[in-house]
Amino acid sequence: MGKAEQLKAIADSGVVAVIRTNNADELINICKAMAEGGVVGVEITMTSPGAVEAIKEASKVLGSKAIIGAGSVLDAETARICILAGADFVVSPAFDPALVEMCHRYGKIVIPGAFTPTEILRAWQAGADVVKVFPATSVGPSYLKDILGPMPQVKLTPTGGINLDNLGDFIKAGAVFVGAGSSLVDKKLVAEGKWDELADRAAKFVAAAKAARAAV
Repeated sequence: MGKAEQLKAIADSGVVAVIRTNNADELINICKAMAEGGVVGVEITMTSPGAVEAIKEASKVLGSKAIIGAGSVLDAETARICILAGADFVVSPAFDPALVEMCHRYGKIVIPGAFTPTEILRAWQAGADVVKVFPATSVGPSYLKDILGPMPQVKLTPTGGINLDNLGDFIKAGAVFVGAGSSLVDKKLVAEGKWDELADRAAKFVAAAKAARAAV
């Protein structure tokens, strides 16, 4: 898939799984479970030990079954390292113009973080494919709706505190997709190796996103 097709596939599912783990084998199984449940976009955070190697391994093992991203990327140099390791998209908690430019250079999806209307607009004007609103639960779904009123062209994805109870509200407010961490990648299920149950959990998140979108 090309960049546009990858972005559409992520948006269609409505959810990106934000993964933090210390175990490479665990990571592959998590990614497989997410893909089986319909969550094709998986974000491996750079705060995880061995994240770059994990991205490389996941890209090699999963191939087209998943769209692998790098999360918590703070600078252009790290973005380049992740892209060369196989990352299809790069996510940052903040907006760095050089990081956006680096992702453009390699033709990769870039999702910088922003919070205020000014930050969001600057990130979008700099070429963000989607702007990450973080932390989203500090402001709630109504904030996205308020931002999109005067800036309907901007694509937003909320991250931070997203769960099955509020996911639909964020989608209805205009989010193109949401980022979900521990509420989706349940630590207990991972620790117990209950991959089928994790896949079922992923399917519930995708179903909730699609139901919310259909209700708009």
